[in-house]
Amino acid sequence: MAIRAFPLLVATVLAAMPVFPAWAADAIAGRWVTEGGKGLVEIAACGRAQCGKIRRVGDPKAPHTDINNPDPKLRTRPLLGLQVLHGFTDAGAAWKGQIYDPESGKTYRSIVRLNRDGTLEVKGCILFLCRGQTWTRAR
Repeated sequence: MAIRAFPLLVATVLAAMPVFPAWAADAIAGRWVTEGGKGLVEIAACGRAQCGKIRRVGDPKAPHTDINNPDPKLRTRPLLGLQVLHGFTDAGAAWKGQIYDPESGKTYRSIVRLNRDGTLEVKGCILFLCRGQTWTRAR
């Protein structure tokens, strides 16, 4: 009887496989407080990927426009609503995409990983060198 149930089990697992990437993406979706409380980023679906936008700037003394952007035309755009996480796709244990850093005005290759404690590890990388932050889910 166990042998007869095996094909049914395989069919069930295969049928559910397309659901897993959507479920995994939901794990990083939501509102995240950046390290040091500097801001709040909301991660949500954008097409088939995940993207993140600035929803709050934590430091009232910080500039509220993209003043460090290398393109002078973009330096007056507001930080609120600015998309800083671009094109994140599920790469197994992590999501890979690009991150824009308004403090430097640069875009980096990025890896995002949900930690067991529910925090989000966010890394920006140049070649093989990466720097990261730990973000906490907003309440």
